Amino acid sequence: MRTTERSPLTPAARRVLAVASELFYTRGINTVGMELVAEEAGVTKKTIYDRFGSKQRLVVAYLRGRDERWNDFLTSRVEAHEDPVARILATFDALGEWMDRENERGCAMVNAYAELSDPEHPGRTVAEEQKVRLRELYRELATETGATDPGALGDTLAMLHEGAVVGRNVTGIADAAATARNAAGALLRAHGVDA
Repeated sequence: MRTTERSPLTPAARRVLAVASELFYTRGINTVGMELVAEEAGVTKKTIYDRFGSKQRLVVAYLRGRDERWNDFLTSRVEAHEDPVARILATFDALGEWMDRENERGCAMVNAYAELSDPEHPGRTVAEEQKVRLRELYRELATETGATDPGALGDTLAMLHEGAVVGRNVTGIADAAATARNAAGALLRAHGVDA
């Protein structure tokens, strides 16, 4: 039985996915073989292939799962506020919290995108979709503020967000999300929004 996005995972498949997710994130997708995943999950390689079909599909399941967790986390932080400015600033607070808890090696999507050199790899599509969705979120939030050019404001906020991730994980700026949050407040004021 092959796992599809719609069918529930068996306990063994959940264990495989949990182990693979940890290994792919901490060691890198290309350096982790199916033998290691099988050994760490306590299953046979046949079980992995029966449940996921291929390493490529296991990678996609890992990225989709991580993306869903991030999206749920971010959405809960944004939806806790009604004020449009507070909703935008909450994205940076959420980012800081997420990076403290979940991102010791940087953004999983960016890491995967860099590792998966085949432009047709479906894992790259998952990463692209997440980044497009984040940009759209910032554009929507900017529109809620009544800014004069919400598209440009949203794009710049998205760049602040991505820059904070790189600043934290590549250059070691521990308060990168807080710095980006402060810059977002200044940017909002520059766009005529009372922040």
